[in-house]
Amino acid sequence: MKHQDMRRRIAHAAARMLAEDGSLDYGSAKRKAARQLGAPDSNNLPDNQQIEEALRSYQALYQADETRAQLTLLRQVAIEYMEQLAAFDPHLTGPVLNGTAGRYTDINLQLFTDDQKDVEFLLMRQAAPYQAGEQRAPDAAGRAYPRFIIDDPRAPVDIVVYPAAELRNMKRLQADGSPRRLRLPQVRGLI
Repeated sequence: MKHQDMRRRIAHAAARMLAEDGSLDYGSAKRKAARQLGAPDSNNLPDNQQIEEALRSYQALYQADETRAQLTLLRQVAIEYMEQLAAFDPHLTGPVLNGTAGRYTDINLQLFTDDQKDVEFLLMRQAAPYQAGEQRAPDAAGRAYPRFIIDDPRAPVDIVVYPAAELRNMKRLQADGSPRRLRLPQVRGLI
């Protein structure tokens, strides 16, 4: 019982940090919250789903209007980029999809194409500046995928490009049964 209470307290403290600061990811926020609450051992750390639930609660209580407006804006921006990148099978993922996006949230897009170089050629023709890099897969193989971060003044757009066949191998649903990613027609339905 004591451990469950501490997990709940850590989740809510981490959610507050994520909502107010935005510079942390879930893992960093929960570790920082645990240190602040005097529970640095990993036995008390909540999972990401618990933090997401606490973040939703925090936003509903303290940032409802702001969160709703920001989420609508970010989804509209995501749709614009998904339309521009339509040839590369774009999918929206992350906080803009799941509804926990706040004032510091990036738009996360996944592209699935075998023409990965064409993505960068298209980005070079766009007006917005971008940075190119790579994203390492969290699995043991440690594969690297092209990653582009577009510096849009409304919100950064973080794009990771996967081979088309990778889509079949990725999980479709989150632990709570919600989708991990959506295609353009489904994202339009969120607005």
